[in-house]
Amino acid sequence: MNISGHCGGCGFGNQSCPIARCSLEHGEPEYCFQCPEYPCERYEHIDEFDSFITHRNQKADMEKIQLMGEEAYKAEQVEKRQILDRLLAEYDDGRKKTIFCLAVNLLPLDGLRTAFEDGDLDLPLKERAKLMEKRLKERSDVELKLRRKK
Repeated sequence: MNISGHCGGCGFGNQSCPIARCSLEHGEPEYCFQCPEYPCERYEHIDEFDSFITHRNQKADMEKIQLMGEEAYKAEQVEKRQILDRLLAEYDDGRKKTIFCLAVNLLPLDGLRTAFEDGDLDLPLKERAKLMEKRLKERSDVELKLRRKK
């Protein structure tokens, strides 16, 4: 939603988003862990399935930001977004948006940084896309697939 311009990101008051709506109802904390009710019932089963985005790292990210601090966490997120923008601009054959978004969300930054190799851009787009998907899958034991509710 953010990539396509339908979401300004968390903290921008998009009331159709349940997370943003919750934030508005609880004094507008920037991160859920800043809310006095965290962890609430919203987090009880959040890791069990995904919707159109993955939820696997939400709890871990809350812990990560507390350990790293907001500035370091935000810098990491900016770099991850730059990597995603590059993946979509240079490697997306029209069928890789979901896997690239999952990879950027779930893989560590070091694994993402090393996925790019010289000479890739000389390959036809379809081959480039397939090669990048393979590299991203090899860099982690994390399944790069949305988990649907059963």
